[in-house]
Amino acid sequence: MNRPEWRISDSAVPYDEALAAMEARVADIRAGHAGELVWLLEHPPLYTAGTSARPQDLLEPARLPVHVAGRGGQYTYHGPGQRVAYAMLDLRARRQDVRRYVADLEDWTIRTLGRFNVRGERRAGRVGVWVVRPDKPPLPDGSPREDKIAAIGVRIRHWVSFHGISINLEPDLSHYAGIVPCGIADHGVTSLVDLGLPVTMTDLDTALADTFEEVFGAARASAAA
Repeated sequence: MNRPEWRISDSAVPYDEALAAMEARVADIRAGHAGELVWLLEHPPLYTAGTSARPQDLLEPARLPVHVAGRGGQYTYHGPGQRVAYAMLDLRARRQDVRRYVADLEDWTIRTLGRFNVRGERRAGRVGVWVVRPDKPPLPDGSPREDKIAAIGVRIRHWVSFHGISINLEPDLSHYAGIVPCGIADHGVTSLVDLGLPVTMTDLDTALADTFEEVFGAARASAAA
């Protein structure tokens, strides 16, 4: 059984640099020249546009740099205090099922948040992970307000994945005002610290590593296609 390499970047990684590194690693995994990689990092403040991003959802184009991501999804924010986990996994040695892979990423995120007694939840039609906020006024229709705490965006090439998840630890939440996050205007955005939890990035990284094994385990050894 093969386990992914884990890499943690101590300083913020420019988005274009990260994208190029992922592209190269995916090609090497497919060719059998490298193993899987889970890369934990932070980015400088920026917006990314997924393949479904709508121009009208970029509310303040001059606020931060905007990068075309190539992943699925719409606009999202990345910046210091947010843990990005890029997963370059060989789905040929796991499950060749895109929906299952996205569900596994959600499960990984939910289990990670659970280590801090945060109940992350899925919502139909809204990719990502949400928390109910009974401490906030309900929506006009009386339903409880919910905030997004983690985003998910993936791309799969020849059954090798890249991009992944981002969990808000303590980012500058005011930057989300420059976009309609993931195209959803009815709900807000939160973070672990915003929820009153004094979690460190090291704590979060440890939880991510532990729960990754619970969800994904190890891949079967396989020859390159």
